Amino acid sequence: MPLPLPYRVADAWDETADTRSIELVPAEEALAPFSPGQFAMIYAFGVGEVPVSVSAPRGRHGGLVHTVRAVGAVSTALYRLRPGDSVGLGGPYGTGWDLEAAADRDVVVVAGGIGLAPLRPVVHTVLDRPAEYGRLAVLVGARTPADLVYPDEIESWRGPARVEVTVDRPGPGWRGAVGVVTTLLDRLDLRPERTCALVCGPEVMMRHTARDLVTRGLAPHRVQVSLERNMRCATGHCGHCQLGPLLLCRDGPVVGYDRVADLLLVREL
Repeated sequence: MPLPLPYRVADAWDETADTRSIELVPAEEALAPFSPGQFAMIYAFGVGEVPVSVSAPRGRHGGLVHTVRAVGAVSTALYRLRPGDSVGLGGPYGTGWDLEAAADRDVVVVAGGIGLAPLRPVVHTVLDRPAEYGRLAVLVGARTPADLVYPDEIESWRGPARVEVTVDRPGPGWRGAVGVVTTLLDRLDLRPERTCALVCGPEVMMRHTARDLVTRGLAPHRVQVSLERNMRCATGHCGHCQLGPLLLCRDGPVVGYDRVADLLLVREL
């Protein structure tokens, strides 16, 4: 595995109480371009490294944007980064969203929680190239209204896209939908024979969403999921991210549901 390149934090801002976005610019040499859905290995000096998907390929300062939730030692160290701090960055790694397969088709994006981060570049791409795709629908689920990432940006997508948002536990003043994200599928006028769906979020949410989409008539290979569980080395050597015959850092994280439907049903696999 190549040594990470030095990158500098150009900007950092809060998304929620425990989630921040950081924009990273190269201190010297830059990494190769990232495709939507690919991930970087971000090294917090003196702490360790973790895989993080790119949430925007070009931020306000021209750098890569990553959205990080503080859940462990490394992600907490990244969450605490401020402009001027340094990190190591390696990549791009893994497979991206297959947007060629979505060409001329309706695109349904289904995100749970921070799973919207790897899907955000897809939304930007489809909105920037409307002639290349059919209708765009963005379905977003979160635990509470306060846990929604990119709320202002989500609102800006309304109009060019069909946008639906739901939460598990509503707070004061919430007037939107309440319930799991799969309930939002009932609001869409799906054309399954010409639709491609891209799904990212907690594994149980992806399993139910993908199965629901297939039940509604989508071909399993037209449903893509991003499985980032237990990725560690990014190069397919350590085996921590193995799912049956797949090493998700190498064969994923984005895979067709037709390849993993049966594997996701095996308990503790």
